[in-house]
Amino acid sequence: MRVLHVITGLGIGGAEQQLRLLLRHLPVQGRVVTLTNPGPVAVGIEADGTPVTHLGMTGNRDLGALPRLARLVREGGYDLVHTHLYRACVYGRLAARLGGVRRVIATEHSLGTSQIEGRPLSAGTRALYLASERLGTSTVAVSASVARRLADWGVAPERIEVVPNGIETGRFAFVPRARRLTRGVLGIPEDAFVVGGVGRLAPGKRFDRLIRAVASVPEARLLLVGDGERREELRAVARACGAEGRVHFFGACEDPPADGPAGPMLPELLAAMDVFVSTSPDETFGLAVVEALAAGLPVLYVACPAIEDLPADAAPGARRIGGSVPELVGALHRLRTAHDPGRPGRLPVPAAARRYDIAHSADRLMTLYERAVGSRPGP
Repeated sequence: MRVLHVITGLGIGGAEQQLRLLLRHLPVQGRVVTLTNPGPVAVGIEADGTPVTHLGMTGNRDLGALPRLARLVREGGYDLVHTHLYRACVYGRLAARLGGVRRVIATEHSLGTSQIEGRPLSAGTRALYLASERLGTSTVAVSASVARRLADWGVAPERIEVVPNGIETGRFAFVPRARRLTRGVLGIPEDAFVVGGVGRLAPGKRFDRLIRAVASVPEARLLLVGDGERREELRAVARACGAEGRVHFFGACEDPPADGPAGPMLPELLAAMDVFVSTSPDETFGLAVVEALAAGLPVLYVACPAIEDLPADAAPGARRIGGSVPELVGALHRLRTAHDPGRPGRLPVPAAARRYDIAHSADRLMTLYERAVGSRPGP
């Protein structure tokens, strides 16, 4: 089976890295087209063996990109087109039709309660999405919560399939030596109480609240993994709180190519933490929370559909909290009090982390591919 994946961009982000991970586990041939920004994830995908084409789209209204994309579809002899993220879904579904491919699966990665991909929802956004959605075969939601939001938006429930995001669960297993080495590289004392956060440094993640909370917990440190437009603003928040020396900005974390520079990757960075906190109030899945659970960390989260959609006993190490600074401070104080720097053990890997192993997601997606290719195309 030949599949063309179309995505809006390939800078570092959850949807982008999820595509790379799926490509490693899907038994299909094909290529990736990125409409914009062939960033670090594009380099990683090519290093894994899948070619990437940059379409060079200049903006949402660059209609000249449509015939270029349709030509790539037509010339590739693809059985199916799989689109990812809003702009790629809108353009990709239409380009697939123009290119002669009527089987199109679209994954909705980032539909929140009031935003899509960090932008406010609007009537125009919804109308365009629904018009293009009807050109596809089915729409994949990355969580049951996203499936409900799609149905509320107007997507026919029978056209919605849930394929959760996934992780390579075993890759995150806690290694004590990695904890010591990573803390040494980062200049963090072995006995420090380290709070962790992972994600794009964007307003919606509310990392400013996490910085203020950590600043109020004596001797606690914050390891923040990610990059984005609020990096300097968050540095200023740390300075204003008097916690500049206790906040470590690691930057974006993406697996390097095989011949790339060595350095701490996400499993090692999680190993250096004592507790993981997600302060975002509007998530579509909560992949970083699942990764932290797979690393055996206790987790505090404000919103995480990946956990909220499961029975309570699926993730006993995860606790939902309010997002205010006082509530964060209280929760961190309790964990800090129970922290034993001489025995930085880990919790057992919960059922939630095993449930979301990427192999299960790839198998489910492959079933949808086979069903779509084996079915008669729509009008």
